[in-house]
Amino acid sequence: MTSRHDHYTPQPYDPYADGESTWFNSDGQPEQYQQYQQYQQYDQYAAGVPQQPQGQHEDQPTYALRTVRYQQVPDEPEYRIPETPEAGWEMAASRRRAWVSRIVLLCIMAIQAALSLRLSNTAFQDEALYLAAGHAELDHLLGGTELPRDYAAYFSGSPQLYPVLAALVDAKFGLAGARTLSLLFMLCTTGLLYSFSRRLFNERAALAAAALFAVLQSTVVMGYFATYDAAAVFLLALATWIVVRTDRAPVVAVLLAAPVGVLAVGVKYASALYLPTIVVLALLTAWPHKGSRAFVRMVLLALGIGGLLAAGMYTTDLMAGVRQTTTDRAHGTDSTEFLLEQTVDWGGLMFLAAVGGAVSYVRRSRMNESPLALRLGSPGRRRRALLGLVLCGTAVLAPAYQIHLGTVVSLFKHVGFGLLFAAPMAGVGVTRLVGAHFRYPQLGIMLWTAVLCLGIQQADRRFDIWPDSTKMINAIEPHVDRKGNYLASTPEVPVYYLYDQSSHGQWHSLFGMEYKDEKGKYYGGDEAYKAAVKDGDFDLIVLDGLTNPRMDDIVAGAVQGNSHYRLLAEIPFRNANGTSAYRIWIKTS
Repeated sequence: MTSRHDHYTPQPYDPYADGESTWFNSDGQPEQYQQYQQYQQYDQYAAGVPQQPQGQHEDQPTYALRTVRYQQVPDEPEYRIPETPEAGWEMAASRRRAWVSRIVLLCIMAIQAALSLRLSNTAFQDEALYLAAGHAELDHLLGGTELPRDYAAYFSGSPQLYPVLAALVDAKFGLAGARTLSLLFMLCTTGLLYSFSRRLFNERAALAAAALFAVLQSTVVMGYFATYDAAAVFLLALATWIVVRTDRAPVVAVLLAAPVGVLAVGVKYASALYLPTIVVLALLTAWPHKGSRAFVRMVLLALGIGGLLAAGMYTTDLMAGVRQTTTDRAHGTDSTEFLLEQTVDWGGLMFLAAVGGAVSYVRRSRMNESPLALRLGSPGRRRRALLGLVLCGTAVLAPAYQIHLGTVVSLFKHVGFGLLFAAPMAGVGVTRLVGAHFRYPQLGIMLWTAVLCLGIQQADRRFDIWPDSTKMINAIEPHVDRKGNYLASTPEVPVYYLYDQSSHGQWHSLFGMEYKDEKGKYYGGDEAYKAAVKDGDFDLIVLDGLTNPRMDDIVAGAVQGNSHYRLLAEIPFRNANGTSAYRIWIKTS
């Protein structure tokens, strides 16, 4: 008899062991399964195995191993994100939030300034006209010099306002200084837009609105264009800011916006198109705080603006200019399809963002992800719908009016006027597109990049439409004095650059002239040009082939074979529309 252990020692379970043995123990379990259980639970039942009697034969009956119930390990508790305390959603203004917003706004304005300052060309005929008129007005005001022309009769803004201011800057810093003045106006406009958009909604919407507005073609071009458009946009933005900022102040405080709005109209008469929007905003912004008294606020502002406008019209001689350039403006021949296409090209993306923002704002007024916002009083759906309609609808006023007139002249600038008011809703649209906690920032970046690329491309083309006049001015300068009589396709340009050598009254354009010959015979229209050239009435003729091609051909045909003139120079140039040349004739006898 061999010796052996008094009890069975379980062996490790091997799932790959030979499985031919199929006998069962007294519990009725297969041997391999019992070995697995014994291996897993050995520590739990080893102490309870009964001892075999000593000295007995090995054929004694085997005691069954006591079965121990498997105890499951309790599941670990699930990890749950703790609820953020309401203190973590603080919506109150903080110094950190204010400084971060200001830094981002400064970056936006720096981009805007860089885009405008990169533009370069000699003076456009409108710039030259307003600057030359400003110098003439200054001479008239300070020295009593007679005005060469009645600028008030055909200017689309008061010649005593922006032209005089720009001429003062031009006298000290030149054309670059006058253009920089426009840049300052447009940068201030972007800052005011951010401020009243933040007041209407929040910082995110305000920054998005400013970022989109800053890279539009109209903003970039007007920011380095010495015309009164930048000053007018700035004044409209300032009047809007006053209306929004005084929404909780006493009702009479809204009257501070009245003189600013009227001054905007004085600078550019077309600004009157946007005064009704400012008046309606006086109602919508004050309604949540003042209730029915907001109607008093709106009426008070309307009366203030109306009274000042009436006083200005009847105490100045500007009505002729208002009628000629605004109310009774001649209709053009540009088609509706062409004007719609240009409008969409210059402002369609931003307008689409504004409409999307207005729709989403009507559906949900909440402008903050904070749960605290749910307990705040929010504007009613009717007021939200009216606000979206007013802001977005303002953007279509100028395009609709110019479609009525059938002209594309200045449309690219007027699109920017309307988008100033639609910009806050466009900011809301961008924030809703990006989502809470910047869930989809790539969508907002894509939209802004598209507007940026279009703005750069369109602004570059806009500044390349007119030719560089440097060589032309150098060629004619020795032949210009205070006694001559001159004809030019764009007389405003030589009048500005040669202001010390000639006056505006000495230069004639190709857009209409009257002439009386030595015999007293009167000529008008095309015949006036032919007769004047035939008689050698002009001491210098400058044609560019672009401004009025039909009349260029008539004048050039009259010069051919005329013994009074000889060709002084032919200066080729290239612009956005192709190539052409300045043709300059000088009188010989």
